[in-house]
Amino acid sequence: MAALLRSGPTKFRTAYCGPDEDRQISPDELAEATVYVQPGGGQVNRTWRQLRDYSSYVRDFVDNGGTYLGFCLGAYLAAGNPGFGLLPGDVGQYIGTPGASTDSDDDTVIPITWRSQQRHMYFQDGPLFRLDDGAAATVLATYDTGAPAAVVASFGSGRVGVVGPHPEADQGWYRDARLTNPDGIRFDLGYDFVETAVYGQLPTK
Repeated sequence: MAALLRSGPTKFRTAYCGPDEDRQISPDELAEATVYVQPGGGQVNRTWRQLRDYSSYVRDFVDNGGTYLGFCLGAYLAAGNPGFGLLPGDVGQYIGTPGASTDSDDDTVIPITWRSQQRHMYFQDGPLFRLDDGAAATVLATYDTGAPAAVVASFGSGRVGVVGPHPEADQGWYRDARLTNPDGIRFDLGYDFVETAVYGQLPTK
């Protein structure tokens, strides 16, 4: 994700926060940021236990005009129960829905529709999104079931971008999982996701 942010149209500067990093999640650190990114990997409940003490900092950051980007696990955590409670709605497990193109939590490649364009994306048990009626949100992508796969929404004065699949997946991901993408490995959808989440117009309620 850091590589995606650094290589996109805006070319963000990135820094890592966490127990083993020089920077920690704090109001002072977030005050210097434009975007907070929560990556994928791990289990929702276990990861939330590690993050919940910092949740008010992240919520305040977004409420005051920052942007939250959640990829896969980070998208699950954008909702509540457990999570940051930033999303105007809830999340569900795509692989458990009728008609899903995969019912396995193994790494795979799935079809999606991104802004009416048929594409494929790396996927590993990412969420779908159930938005509240009238939510100030834009659906960028849907799964083959029609459920939202990528969403950008408002939260306070800030914005929330969440995506179930992995638009940041590079050659190493595909090589390690022995997968291929019929579209080739491209990052245009990831760039669109980031730029729309940070700068794009959102509908009003």
